[in-house]
Amino acid sequence: MRKGFFITGTDTGVGKTVIAAAIIKALQAAGINVCGMKPVETGCSRVGNSLYPSDGMFLKKVARMEEGIQSVTPYSFENPVAPSLASETEGKAVSLPVIMKKFDALVKKYPAVIVEGVGGLLVPIRRDYFVLDLAKEMGLPLIVVSRPSLGTINHTLLTVKYAMKERMEVAGVIINFSRPAEGTTAENTNPLVLQQICPAPVIGVFPHLKGLEDELLERTAMKYLNIAELLKQMGKI
Repeated sequence: MRKGFFITGTDTGVGKTVIAAAIIKALQAAGINVCGMKPVETGCSRVGNSLYPSDGMFLKKVARMEEGIQSVTPYSFENPVAPSLASETEGKAVSLPVIMKKFDALVKKYPAVIVEGVGGLLVPIRRDYFVLDLAKEMGLPLIVVSRPSLGTINHTLLTVKYAMKERMEVAGVIINFSRPAEGTTAENTNPLVLQQICPAPVIGVFPHLKGLEDELLERTAMKYLNIAELLKQMGKI
């Protein structure tokens, strides 16, 4: 039985955290004890002598996890750059065994783990180790979050086809309006085009949210995402 999903994006800023949180709330509504994880986060704000990983903290809050933030986000960096560069700049090495130890502990405790990556699949966590490699090591099916705007067909197909070429299972694509809809032709037609030509199923078109309250996330996920398909892939229905 699968233990969850790895959330990646066609780019940074596509709304992976919102989608990860929405999936967490929907799975909770289905009676599944699910947790979130963001192994590495860059661009963290500094609070006193500590860094505040806002995405990791948000997933921890949404999932109602009792674990400390180090179990959710083992590595936080201040510079808003790729983890490999942030690690070198800030003099803090990323230990992959540490990440996997934290992940394995969550897998043992929770029936499902929703892991959010950093940017896209080829973002380097270390010079010789990419987000794709971490997703492979964790063994979770991918959910690709993409934009609705012009250019997303190319970006989405590149991501999905590369993942499949690397023998990764792609559970589906979610088109996310991380910004308010502009009503462009591209926005209105891209979902249909991707449904027709993408080798992975489009499992939802998620609207822009004005708030991130638990109830709103859950209600929107249940309405706009194919949660039944995700539950089927997890062996729950």
